[in-house]
Amino acid sequence: MNVYVGRAAVGLAVSALTVTLAACGGADDGTGGAGGSEGAVKIGLLLPENETARYEKFDKPLIEKKVALLTLGKGKVVYANAMGDAAKQNAQVDTMIDNKVDALIIDAVDAKTIAGAVTKAKAAGIAVVAYDRLAEGPIDAYTSFDNEDVGRVQGKALLEALGDKARNGKIVMMNGAVTDPNAAQFRSGARSVLDGKVNVGKEYDTVEWKPENANSNMAAAISALGKDKITAVYSANDGMAGGIIAALKAAGVNPLPPVTGQDTELAGVQRIVAGEQYMSVYKPYAREAEAAAELAVTLAEGDKIDGIINQMVSSPTTKRVPSVLIPGTSVTRNNIGSTVVLDGVFTIEEICTDKLKATCEEIGLK
Repeated sequence: MNVYVGRAAVGLAVSALTVTLAACGGADDGTGGAGGSEGAVKIGLLLPENETARYEKFDKPLIEKKVALLTLGKGKVVYANAMGDAAKQNAQVDTMIDNKVDALIIDAVDAKTIAGAVTKAKAAGIAVVAYDRLAEGPIDAYTSFDNEDVGRVQGKALLEALGDKARNGKIVMMNGAVTDPNAAQFRSGARSVLDGKVNVGKEYDTVEWKPENANSNMAAAISALGKDKITAVYSANDGMAGGIIAALKAAGVNPLPPVTGQDTELAGVQRIVAGEQYMSVYKPYAREAEAAAELAVTLAEGDKIDGIINQMVSSPTTKRVPSVLIPGTSVTRNNIGSTVVLDGVFTIEEICTDKLKATCEEIGLK
């Protein structure tokens, strides 16, 4: 990833987005907010799959809410989910073009495959915002988290968990899907911290980020390395961490080695409470979703986005894409209450099931 604007700008932009979020949180009637729309813009929203809990629970409703706020209730979000199928998503872009949307927010299933569809949308006069993943093709803007920094956060947490045992045994690297450019950036960030400090025994790219594929890969790693030789597992996200931990348990590994994650899914947070997963990276989806909605509405109305962006990022096909990048935070047992609970992502009641209540109380989550 090529970054052209200093990181000092990130904090300012995130602060501004947080203020916007506060305004959004109490305004379901679509009044107020920055800017506002004179016309009833139509925003197409294409999300990649529904196996990861965040898309349907957070991203979609947050984007819909922000578009309504920015357009005084006149704007409309037209939604489609590709269910992990890149060809289906390309067809969905065609449908959005036929529906004459004013701007598209696309979280690509496959960053390369989507490029042709992006080109068609642009030819039809539709602005395109790449969301969460840096799609190839002539995109107008991009918003995501600082993915290399997410990898560094994961790597640092793993070293912290290992302490002076970092050189003992082998760690397993369970990366995301090769079709997702974010996965390469997570890996790069993690490797920048881990290389030279740990011994990597096995490394895998996980097809479609699926937990069952991570489970199979982990079973293969255990067979190849031996269950007593694996000291830690770098897992790029929480879904895969669930599959990895299931494989470790099935092999009789006890105690479980530290396992990383990302997305702070409810199941992942509960595994952290239970001591099965060491950490996850909390990515405040509201800030990312709001940035995408603001970029899309602003572009749809033909206005400049200079005051929204905080960095410039280059894809393999497009140089200096105006971008909003947002940092993530390491979540362990020590700070669940001050992160995902404080921000209203999950309540203590949701996290602390009957099975976990005693453990929750032990770690001060009550």
